[in-house]
Amino acid sequence: MKKWLLLAGAVVTEVSASLALKAALEHPAWYALVLAGYTASFVFLSGVLRTGMPLGVAYGIWGALGVASTAVLGAAIYGEPLSAVTFSGLALIIGGVLLVEIGHHKAAQVEV
Repeated sequence: MKKWLLLAGAVVTEVSASLALKAALEHPAWYALVLAGYTASFVFLSGVLRTGMPLGVAYGIWGALGVASTAVLGAAIYGEPLSAVTFSGLALIIGGVLLVEIGHHKAAQVEV
């Protein structure tokens, strides 16, 4: 359970930093949140790895959820366009990460 909370923290702080980066273009004070968010994200991600989660799984989930969340929230907050092609791409990213996770579990079962 701890590893998933740490991973959620990594995703939330990375997405917050990415969204703040866009805001910082108009208001440079947001760069403080950018720096804090990316720093916190890597601290959380290193904590996830310390729990024993494989790097490929942790990074894949972190990256996929980060991309998907940033795209959707970027549309909601900044009015950036989303299309059917965008949603298809996000689905492919998430599907790919799920396959990596499933592959990891199958490989771990073979090792036992």
